[in-house]
Amino acid sequence: MALALVAALLLITIGCVYLFVAHPWWFPAGVSAYAASVDHEFNTAFWLLGGLFIVAQVALAIFILRAWRRNKSSYYVGNWRLELGWTLAVAVLFFWFHFSGGEVWSSMRMHELEPQALRVEVTGAQFQWYFRYPGADGIFGRVDPQKFSKPEEGNGLGIDPNDPAGRDDVVSTSLMLPVNRDIELDLRGQDVIHSLFIPAMRFKQDTVPGMTIETRLHPTQLGNFEIACAELCGTGHYRMRALARVVTEQQFAAWLKAHEVQQ
Repeated sequence: MALALVAALLLITIGCVYLFVAHPWWFPAGVSAYAASVDHEFNTAFWLLGGLFIVAQVALAIFILRAWRRNKSSYYVGNWRLELGWTLAVAVLFFWFHFSGGEVWSSMRMHELEPQALRVEVTGAQFQWYFRYPGADGIFGRVDPQKFSKPEEGNGLGIDPNDPAGRDDVVSTSLMLPVNRDIELDLRGQDVIHSLFIPAMRFKQDTVPGMTIETRLHPTQLGNFEIACAELCGTGHYRMRALARVVTEQQFAAWLKAHEVQQ
């Protein structure tokens, strides 16, 4: 029994090491200004904690074999110095990750936006993403989903038709973004908690009903990138998919102008 347990531990460890090193299933290539920093934090944690996992598994196998060879159960009485040492080591590791991750988060969320930054409102609703642009006046119109929301009439957000500021707002089910430009996102939830997840941009942020959460993006590569909802939000959760389309400034300006005319 002991040998079978040791063999299982070693097989699990070898399999995990293979996944660590070969990573056949991994992130897509990063396409935002913050992707490299996020990947660095993730890889540091992965290799460090992976090394500790291997050490722990090998130590466990050694102790099992020693007990088996003695043909009796044995246990470690305890050593307060050793216990205090590993507790402090874990605490130091935890706080190091906390402060290191906080620095990356601050660089993403707290830096000063460039003057030409684009503001986009993102709303999660069962079961659709809506992306709203303020139009030529640069002002979002008032929204009252309970009173004005009529998806079948093209007003799923519930924009107040009597508010002049909302008449030129552009609402899309795809997130259109100009490349190499700061993007300021205002995230909202219309009904339950959703989570905007763009794997290629290393971006994930919840949308919470009753709150407007401000966050930022800076796409650096042209292309179409998947958007998913990373929060179980109901029976139609699987349908909450969209595209982030990163285009040139000229293409974005032409798209925005065309949609303003259609409104």
